[in-house]
Amino acid sequence: MRTTQDPLLDMRGISKAFPGVQALNKVSLSAYAGQVLALVGENGAGKSTLMKVLSGVHRMDAGEILLGGAKVDIDSPLTAQRMGISIIYQELNLLGNMDVAENIFVGRELKKGLFVDKARQHEEARALLREVGLTLDTATPVRLLSTAQKQMIEVAKALSQGARLIIMDEPTSSLTESETETLFEIIRRLKERSVAVIFISHRMNEIFEISDEIAVMCDGEMVGRLKTGEVSEHEVISLMVGREVKDLFVKESAEIGEVVLDVRALSTGALLKDISFTLRAGEILGFAGLVGAGRSEVMRALFGVDRRASGDIYVRGEKADIKSTEDALAYGLALLPEDRKEQGLILGMTVKQNISLAALRKVAAGWFIRNRAEHQLADRYVESLRIKTPGTAQRVLNLSGGNQQKVVLAKWLATGPTILILDEPTRGIDVGAKKEIHALMSALARQGVAIIMISSELPEILGMSDRIVVMHEGRIKGELARGEASQEAIMHMAVS
Repeated sequence: MRTTQDPLLDMRGISKAFPGVQALNKVSLSAYAGQVLALVGENGAGKSTLMKVLSGVHRMDAGEILLGGAKVDIDSPLTAQRMGISIIYQELNLLGNMDVAENIFVGRELKKGLFVDKARQHEEARALLREVGLTLDTATPVRLLSTAQKQMIEVAKALSQGARLIIMDEPTSSLTESETETLFEIIRRLKERSVAVIFISHRMNEIFEISDEIAVMCDGEMVGRLKTGEVSEHEVISLMVGREVKDLFVKESAEIGEVVLDVRALSTGALLKDISFTLRAGEILGFAGLVGAGRSEVMRALFGVDRRASGDIYVRGEKADIKSTEDALAYGLALLPEDRKEQGLILGMTVKQNISLAALRKVAAGWFIRNRAEHQLADRYVESLRIKTPGTAQRVLNLSGGNQQKVVLAKWLATGPTILILDEPTRGIDVGAKKEIHALMSALARQGVAIIMISSELPEILGMSDRIVVMHEGRIKGELARGEASQEAIMHMAVS
C-alpha cells in the first residue's frame, strides 16, 4: 500500500565497488511512507551493501539519494539517524549491562542541567514501549530480556529518534512463530504511523505475509520490483537466481570411493539438531543454505572448535573422539574457515610462517624450526598453487585477497588431509583466482581427497558438487544429487 504518490526515499543509480568486487551496479530503489518493502536476493546479491550506503556506513561511488524529494548526502550513520533513517541489524546493537531506558536513549541522554534526567528517560521509555506493545520495567538490564523483547526495544529506540524509515535486516532469524507475529503487529502499527519499512528476509512465507511490494536483487543489480499480491513465490525465486550455471563452472570428474566420513545425529544444543550425512573419497559434497542455517556450525563441530551436545563421528569406519582441532588434524581433517583474515591467517607473519603454521611437526626439530625444511615446504606450495608473492618472506597482509586465500589453502594442504572442509573458499576473490581454486578442488578430488564445500553462491554449489546437502535453521532439509539439483530446488528447501 502506498499512502503518497511520491516516494519518501528515492535511491538512484547507486554504485559501489570494493577491491575485486562490483558490489552495486547502478541500483535504484524507492520506498513509500506507510509501506513495507521487502528486499530479497541471494547471499552476496548486494542487499546489505545497499542498506549500508543508505544508513551511512558506506559511501557510494556514484548515484544520488533523495529523501522527501530533497537530495541528501548521508556521510555517516549519525547523519542517517538525524535524517530519520534507522537500521536494525540481525545482530542487535544493544548494551547488555545497561537498562532498557538507557539503551533507548544512549548517546542522546535526556538531561536536566548537567545531569541525566533519569526519571524523564524512564517515563518517555515507558511511553515508547507502549507504542510497540511491550509491557516491561524500563529499569530491567537488557541482558535479561528475550531476543523478541530486544527487537521491540530496537524499534522503540528507532521511534525515539523520529525515524521515518526503518530498515530491518533479518529481524525474525532468532524469533519463534509467536514472537514473529508480535513483530509483524508492530510493523503494521508502523505502517499506520506512515513509517516506511524496508524488510530484508530470506523467508518467503514472511515476505508474502508482511510486505506490500518486493524488490529483487541479483549480482549487485536490481532485477525486479513486484507487487506482493500479484506474484508467486516461484517467480520471486526465479528472479533471485536468474543465472546460467553451465557457463560459470566446469567440474572435472573424479572416481568416488568408499565412505570416509559418517556423521550421525550430531547436535550442539543451541542450533544444530540431528545432523546426519556421509562423505566419500574423491567426492565434493556441497552444503547450501541461507545465512544462519547452521552450515559453518556443523563444520566447526566436526573440527572440534565447537562442543557437540550429542552425536557420533566416524572417520574411515573408526569412531572418532574429536574434542579439539588437534584431534581433528590427527584424524586427517582440515578446515579452511569462512573468514580468512580473522580465522585463517596471521596477517603480520610471513607467507612461509603461515603455510607451516598447522604443520610445524613436519619442519620442527624439538623446540626449534628447521629453516631449510620450512623454506622447502613453503616454496613447494607457492609454486604448486601459483601464489603471487615476491618471496616466502613477504608478510601476508601485503598480498591480494586471492593470494591470501591460497596461503590459507596451502597451510591446510601442508597437513596432508584426507578430508578437506572449505567454508566459502572463493568469497571476496577475483574470477581468475576462483577458477584456480576450483581447478585445485577437482585435482584434489582426483587424488582421492574428500571435500566438503560451503558456498553461498548457488552457481558454485551446483557447478562443483557431486551431491548437495541443504540446511535450514539448524537442520538438514534435504539432499540432492548433481543431476537433479537446480537453483530453484535448493532455494525452495532453504527457505521453507
